[in-house]
Amino acid sequence: MSAIALFDGVFQIYQLLILGRVIYSWIDRNPYADNPFKRALWLATDPIMEPLRRVIPPMGGIDFSPIAAYFLVDIVHRILREALFPYGF
Repeated sequence: MSAIALFDGVFQIYQLLILGRVIYSWIDRNPYADNPFKRALWLATDPIMEPLRRVIPPMGGIDFSPIAAYFLVDIVHRILREALFPYGF
């Protein structure tokens, strides 16, 4: 496994965690994390979701912060990938 594949994989997994959080929030509307899986998912994604929620308030009952988080992770991934692996090693 190359360093680029590992680097890309970490960011892809984090984006999947964000997507998983969105899907899980549709299934389980309980705001209290009594499920260990839900607690782990929220702990992993809260560092990026909470600051975005303060900047992007829900509009019409819809939380757009997961969309912003997904794209923000993608932008950071692209910038870091270009900076760390400029020649695609």
